[in-house]
Parts: sequence; C-alpha cells; structure tokens
Amino acid sequence: MAGTIEVLVAGGQATPGQPLGPELGPTPVDVQAVVSDINNQTEAFDGTEVPVTVSYEDDGSFEIDVGVPPTAALIKDELDFETGSGRPQSEFVADISVEQLKQIAEQKQSDLLAYDTKSAAKEIAGTCVSLGVTVDGENARTFKQRLDDGEYDDRFETASA
Repeated sequence: MAGTIEVLVAGGQATPGQPLGPELGPTPVDVQAVVSDINNQTEAFDGTEVPVTVSYEDDGSFEIDVGVPPTAALIKDELDFETGSGRPQSEFVADISVEQLKQIAEQKQSDLLAYDTKSAAKEIAGTCVSLGVTVDGENARTFKQRLDDGEYDDRFETASA
C-alpha cells in the first residue's frame, strides 16, 4: 500500500492539520515526524508556499522531496508585496537589487532550463518584467540587455564552452 502525497505548505510552518493531517492520517507514517522533517527542510522558504512530495512505504518509512516555489512567489516574498502590476510596462510595484535577483536565481537554478547563474538571472528578470518589478531602479528589460552585454559578468557565473 505504499503511496505518494503531494501538497503545498508554507515554508517552515507545516502542521499536522490541513493539508497534511487528512492526507497522512490513513497511512502508516508518523505524521509528527513528517511535519518536523518538512519544517526542517523548508525553513529557508519561511512562509512561502513550497511544493512537497511525501513518499511512504507500508512499514511507515517515508521520504520527503521539497520543490522550489514559483519564481513569482520568491520575488514577491523577497520584496514583500502581494500582487504584480496590472500594467507592468508602465506601473511598477517594487524594485529588486541585483544581489537579491542573483540570490533568487541561485535558489531556482536547479528548477530552470538555465545552464548557469547568468542564464537563470535572465529568466528571473523576465518574471520581474511580467510582475512590474524594476531591477536597481531600471526596467528589468534594461537589466537583461546589460547582462547580455557582459556588464555583470563579474557577479554571475557563466557556463564554459
């Protein structure tokens, strides 16, 4: 009767209640042990919704696979705003520093199609464009162009040929 459960939990804030309790209750696993393990593995995402997969066996053993939150959620959490701009080309809701953008790129890199941090940063900047977030006070498209032009090569690693 082994199985898998997929849930979204707030990083570091899982509880034996919803959504884990009802899903894990009928299984042979120790719910509190699962909750504790999830909280330990997701504490870096403090409060941000994180996808979690719990795989369990009939003997009560379990494995937890923690995914990475969506890029937009990471940006919103980092900059502390709720929703993106309704007019992202002309109305901006927040500004992200290059260092903050780099940090998010490093967190998301394993989840992206990017080969290196520089390429991941371009993808993150693309999400900033969609949300109406500027990068160091400028349109995120300008940042992407500067990144392409090599202006930030000293800050972002690139894949070697």
